[in-house]
Amino acid sequence: MTALAITAQPKREFRGAWIQCVNGQFKGIGTKTMQETLTYQLDELQKDGCNVIIFQVRPECDALYQSALEPWSYYLTGQQGLAPQPYWDPLAWMVEQCHKRGMELHAWINPYRAKTKVAHANAVNHVVSQHPERCFEYDGLTLLNPALKENRDYICQVVTDILERYDVDGLHIDDYFYPYPVAGVNIPDDAYFRANPQGFTDKDDWRRNNVNLFIEQLWATIRTVKPWVKFGVSPFGIYRNEKSDPNGSKTNGLQNYDQLYADVLLWVKNGWVDYCVPQIYWEIGNKAADYDELIHWWDKYCTKTTLVIGEDVERTVKFNQMARKMVLHAELPNVKGTVLWYAKAVVDNVGNYGTRLRELYWRNPALQPAMKHIDNKAPKKPRKVQAVDIEGQKVLFWTAPKGEGWKDAAASYVVYRFNQGDKVTVDDASKIVAITSDTHYEMPRETPGTKCTYAVTALDRMQNESSYKKVKVKY
Repeated sequence: MTALAITAQPKREFRGAWIQCVNGQFKGIGTKTMQETLTYQLDELQKDGCNVIIFQVRPECDALYQSALEPWSYYLTGQQGLAPQPYWDPLAWMVEQCHKRGMELHAWINPYRAKTKVAHANAVNHVVSQHPERCFEYDGLTLLNPALKENRDYICQVVTDILERYDVDGLHIDDYFYPYPVAGVNIPDDAYFRANPQGFTDKDDWRRNNVNLFIEQLWATIRTVKPWVKFGVSPFGIYRNEKSDPNGSKTNGLQNYDQLYADVLLWVKNGWVDYCVPQIYWEIGNKAADYDELIHWWDKYCTKTTLVIGEDVERTVKFNQMARKMVLHAELPNVKGTVLWYAKAVVDNVGNYGTRLRELYWRNPALQPAMKHIDNKAPKKPRKVQAVDIEGQKVLFWTAPKGEGWKDAAASYVVYRFNQGDKVTVDDASKIVAITSDTHYEMPRETPGTKCTYAVTALDRMQNESSYKKVKVKY
C-alpha cells in the first residue's frame, strides 16, 4: 500500500493533538494574546481534520482553571497563585471553543509531578507548601509520593472537581509515573517500603502496585462522577524489551514496566483505561527503538482498549516518513487513530505535515472510535429535517430527537451530502460534510438547477450514531 492508495477514509478515527503549557508557550503572555494564539491553533487544527484536543491543565499540582484546591499555574501567569488579568478560565474557554468546532476536549493532568526543574516560588496553598511530607525530590523534580494513599485520594479529588465543573469529554494522563531514572540517583522511598510493604518482598513490584492502585482508583472515580468521560493514558513507547520479557518488543530502551513502574498492559487487560496512546516518537529504522517494530507490537498486545499512536511530528518530518507511517496506521487492524506531538508543530505546518493532513490523510471529518463498553445504544434520529431558503442562502434545519440522560440524548449531529444519483448510505465517510452540535447547517452555494440529498444523524455522548433522516434539495 502506498500513501496515494490511502483513499478510503475511515469513518471513525481518533485524530488528536497535544497542546502543552509546560514548555512555557503561554507563560505571562496575557489573556488576549493567549486567546488569540489558541484560537489560531484550533482553527488550523480544525482545517487539518483534528477532532480531539488534549489540553494540559495541571502541569505541577497547579491549575490552568479556577480551582479552590490548587493555585493558578506558574505556566499561565508567570507566578504561581496569581490569577490571570483580565480574568478568564482557560479550561472553560477551551471546552467552549473546541465544542463549537466539533472537537472533543480532553483535560490533561500530570498526576504526581509537584514541581518541574524550572525555578520559581510555590504558592502558600500549593501541596508542596502545605504537605511537604507527602512529596519527595528526585533530580531537581518534586513529586507526590505514589506510595501514599492520601496522594491517590488527593489526585482523585482534583479530578472529581474538574469533572463536576467542566464539560470535558476526556481525562488524560501522560507518561510520568515514578520519575525517569537518572544514573546514580535513587528514589527516596526505602522507609515507606519498610513501613508498609503491602505484602510485597520486591520493591519494584511494590512500586508497580502503588501505581496500579492509583490507576484503578482514578478510573473508578471517573466512572462514578461522569461515566461518559473517557480516560486516556499516553505511556512511554516501550512496554518491555524482549531481553527482559519474551513477549517484549525487539528494542533496547527504557521500559515502562521496569523503570517507570507502569504496568500498562495490566491496566488495559483490566479495563481501567478507555484509550491508550503509546508515545512511539522514534523513526522507522531507529536502532534502539524501531517505530515499525513498536507499532506492530502495540497492535498485537494492546487489543482490549482503543489503541491510538502518539506521533512526533518534527522527527517524522526530519526523516521524511509521514507517508510510510500513515500506511502502517491504515494497515494495522487495532490502530484507531493518532495523537500529534505537538500541536504547534502541526499548526506551523512543519515539513507540510498539516497540509498533508488536510489534503489527504484527514481530508474528511471523522467520528470518534466507538466505545461500546461505556455505552452502545444509539439515540433516536433527528426530527423535522428541512431545507430553508433564507435570502438566497439555503440552510438545513432539524430538531433534536427525544431522549433523556447522557446515554439517550443527542449531543451532536452528522451531516451527509449526496449528489444526484448517489446511493444514500451513511457508511460512506467521504459524504460527511459536518459534525456539529448545532441544529442547523449552512449549505454551500451550488449552480442553479443542481439536485442533491442531505441526510442528518444524531450522536450521543459516546458518538453512537442514529439512523438518518434525509431531505432532497434543489438549487
